[in-house]
Amino acid sequence: MASSAPAWARIDPRDVPHIVTDTIPGPRSQAFNARGMKYMVGYSSQVTLFPVVFEKGHGVTLTDVDGNVYIDFSSGIYVTTLGHCHPKVSEAVALHAKNLMNCHDFNTPVKVALLEKMAEIQPWDLTGMQLYDSGTTAVEAGLRACRAATGKNEFISCFMDFHGKTGHAVSCGKMNPTNGGGRTQGFYMVPRPDPYRPMFTKADGTIDTDAYLNFYDQFITNATTGQIAAFVLEPVQGWAGSIFPPDDFFPKLRAFCDERGILLMADEVLTGMGRTGKYFCMEHWDTAPDVVTVGKGFGNGFPVTGMLVSDKYRDSLKGISASSSYGGNPMACAAALASLEVIQEEGLLENATRLGEYFDQRLQQIKADHPIVGDVRGKGCLLGVELVKDRATKEPFAEAGKLVYQRAFAKGLAWVPAGHILRMSPPIVMDLPIAAKGMDIIEEAIAEVERDFGY
Repeated sequence: MASSAPAWARIDPRDVPHIVTDTIPGPRSQAFNARGMKYMVGYSSQVTLFPVVFEKGHGVTLTDVDGNVYIDFSSGIYVTTLGHCHPKVSEAVALHAKNLMNCHDFNTPVKVALLEKMAEIQPWDLTGMQLYDSGTTAVEAGLRACRAATGKNEFISCFMDFHGKTGHAVSCGKMNPTNGGGRTQGFYMVPRPDPYRPMFTKADGTIDTDAYLNFYDQFITNATTGQIAAFVLEPVQGWAGSIFPPDDFFPKLRAFCDERGILLMADEVLTGMGRTGKYFCMEHWDTAPDVVTVGKGFGNGFPVTGMLVSDKYRDSLKGISASSSYGGNPMACAAALASLEVIQEEGLLENATRLGEYFDQRLQQIKADHPIVGDVRGKGCLLGVELVKDRATKEPFAEAGKLVYQRAFAKGLAWVPAGHILRMSPPIVMDLPIAAKGMDIIEEAIAEVERDFGY
């Protein structure tokens, strides 16, 4: 396979992965974890299932404290979209760390340049902007903007969505007892079309998108006061396991919202900034949202997020106390601006699309060859593999998911688990030969686990 990655990120596939310790995690990782876990509580499943301690990253690789080198299929958690320590991004942050670190929400040259670049890259009219330091904060601001723009105060999101970890963002996602006694008043959830596990189907068994929309109409009439400010959705559900909607869903939902005076808010914190081969995932369905949130890959690892509002609602931002202490600081703006420039200069949307075509072909073959693989899906470098005990019943196979994740990690692939669903988010600077090496490791792990369970 020919090289397609930018020169700085290229690596000989014969050099990775490179495992040098007899056990993984190695002895130094185990020692650091023993120290860190004396104090920190609440690690993610990525860490609890495979507690290595990373020391450095370069491009598409991660190196742990024991010297083991891994192919990175996680990008942190959908964050380092342009690879670890992209030289242009690192230099931009360092420059502004020496010059000016914070001046509240005053304009700076780099901030103005970023705002102009954000307007340039989008196909819509999202000209009202604010900058923040976390995805949750951007989502909370987006909700306030929707209220201010419409004069309404209710929101609808979808089952298994994830929008953050603070009060109203939590109320847009799946609840649990530690989040409180219930969802915040005025926040509702409805089922979302999942082509692999549809709730509503046509006579031929295929998913019926119109039936979902009919349900939404009945739900609004009977379960709400009718004061719906916005539908809030992830274009692709990440935490739920890379769930992609049918292609007709968002265009139809857009029309549904327009007919009822409801805004459409797309939470693109996970899906935006090149991950799917577009700057915004909603572009795949030619659907313009009224409000968009961006983050994660926006600054390629530096904590910078944004909230964008359509031109006709931009004045709503004036009344929501939109600014923040850290949002739009010069270092953050420099990281985001450099990241957007890198995507343009290095042709990375095209590379993400090229990788996506390869991944789709390879995942379909893996599905055909392995009985515990029930479904595979993806766009660009946002991918998922769903493991089942039986393809007819589609019973989730969480035990296999855990083992496949651990086996592949031990072979030198860093990636993301979600119970019975395996998630992949490789950097979009990856070469096809390295992508193939990563997929080889995944398939080997699946085959081993199948044998263990007697398939």
